[in-house]
Amino acid sequence: MKQNKKALQALLVLRRALIEPESHGFARPSGQGRRAAGLTQHQVDDLTGTARNTYNRLESGRTPNPPIEYLEQVARLFGLNEQEWGTLCRFAGIGDPPYPLHPDTGLQVPGVWQEAVEGISHPAYVNDASWNLLAYNQAFADLFPDGQVPANTMRWMLLEPRGRQMLLQWKTVWAPLVLPQLRAALSMRPEDQTLLQIAKEAGDDPDLAPLWEGGGAHIHPDGDERPIHHALKGPGHVTMCAAQPLTARGARLIILIYHPGQTKQHTRLPMLRARRAD
Repeated sequence: MKQNKKALQALLVLRRALIEPESHGFARPSGQGRRAAGLTQHQVDDLTGTARNTYNRLESGRTPNPPIEYLEQVARLFGLNEQEWGTLCRFAGIGDPPYPLHPDTGLQVPGVWQEAVEGISHPAYVNDASWNLLAYNQAFADLFPDGQVPANTMRWMLLEPRGRQMLLQWKTVWAPLVLPQLRAALSMRPEDQTLLQIAKEAGDDPDLAPLWEGGGAHIHPDGDERPIHHALKGPGHVTMCAAQPLTARGARLIILIYHPGQTKQHTRLPMLRARRAD
């Protein structure tokens, strides 16, 4: 990914100017002359424990492949949020950051998401980065016997007997595709205790252990179609639409489009593309 030097510099200059030197024990110059707002570039070097002009080279775009660990130091010093962290990595030429900046990222979403999912006619829900259910609509609750929705959708899909009964062809269709999602989530959140416990139980489960040890590369459910037993409508298939709230990396909005019948009776729709101007 190519570095965007101008955008990188603009972002860093803006955020550096917001940091008061006094908050880190530095005194402002008292003599005459121009006093720039915020930390100086040399003060950033001191605070990150790096050699002189290390930060200057980053801000000016003269570090073509900055180490992710250094970018993290700067991001934390400047108090970047998760969206700004992603922007910093992309402007620096890294691409999407390999891990979240803050440990609680993805564990909460704005409350308006509950209203958003209630406005969707298809079954829809939002789970956090640990796969705990945060919001859902009535159509989603109707999928389950007595409307009893799972507390954690990953645990329910892999380990709970009710999930294995409701997810038709669980052993051959669902489990081999869900386990790689668990593995991918752990690679992003290796210290997540909820995910670690699910992974441990999956590794100890006689049905899941061989699949878990074998790995698997399928990690994206967007557009997938899988068989399911709807508590009210009977056997059918759901086509999954997946999206991610921008402020909650790892959280997901899932919309399930239900089609009745034990066999697939519709064709996959073509990809949507913008029309090219003539």
